[in-house]
Amino acid sequence: MLEIENLTFNYPKQRENVLEDFSLQLEPGGIYGLLGRNGAGKSTLLYLICGLLFPQKGRVLYNGINTRRRLTKTLTDIFIVPEEFSLPPVSLMQYVKVNAPFYPKFSMDDMKRHLSTFDLDADVKLNALSMGQKKKVYMSFALACNTSMLLMDEPTNGLDIPGKSAFRRFICSSLRDDQTILISTHQARDIDSILDHVIIMDNHNVLFNKPAFDIVSALKFVSTQDRDIIKSALYAQNTPGGATVMLPNNNNEDSRLDLEVLFNFALESPEMLNRQFINHTDN
Repeated sequence: MLEIENLTFNYPKQRENVLEDFSLQLEPGGIYGLLGRNGAGKSTLLYLICGLLFPQKGRVLYNGINTRRRLTKTLTDIFIVPEEFSLPPVSLMQYVKVNAPFYPKFSMDDMKRHLSTFDLDADVKLNALSMGQKKKVYMSFALACNTSMLLMDEPTNGLDIPGKSAFRRFICSSLRDDQTILISTHQARDIDSILDHVIIMDNHNVLFNKPAFDIVSALKFVSTQDRDIIKSALYAQNTPGGATVMLPNNNNEDSRLDLEVLFNFALESPEMLNRQFINHTDN
């Protein structure tokens, strides 16, 4: 579905490339989490994918078409929800009337259903909403466009705790089998329970790229106060009274993905992390 081939990109007057010889493939369907440090190029990558930025080298192919061509068939099948955006001072219905025709698969019924997940209705004035409410409305519109590719940059920023919980329900209850959602975020704990795939990037390139099922098959994440377990762990992250540790999942035990621990370990020792999957396959 999406092929990113040897991308190099830098902004004018910047010496260092944001991305350099960056390659990645996404298969159709599922929720991908994109993690990286500040400045790793996550937001830039999303804009390159949808054709709002053009690389100095390399290309992005969406269903075989270079996105920099900005063809109608591509633009109507990709939607991006940026971290920061502005909405006009109009009613939501006026906004839908102007913008929905650009997306042939838009469904008003779907949008009302998405809004109800956030305890909102369609009879709202956009300029009367808080920032968190605007984000909920915009995400509801985005998903109602029913594009095959949905890009979301820090979607849980500005949401309160009930809003973050509603966001997870919103994504899981609305995803179609043929739809791909790519979420770029720093808020690992907001999305670790809904991901089908994890991508971690740093130093202009991909450090780690695995399905969530493979991760919890090869690794287990445990909260413990046992010093021997902490000492023998692949990675340990201190918590009040103990630690959350990452261990080889040699006995195929059920484990819940801890995205924050995985991310920190990937930054500290990507080679050791990736080696665990070779060892697991060999076993």
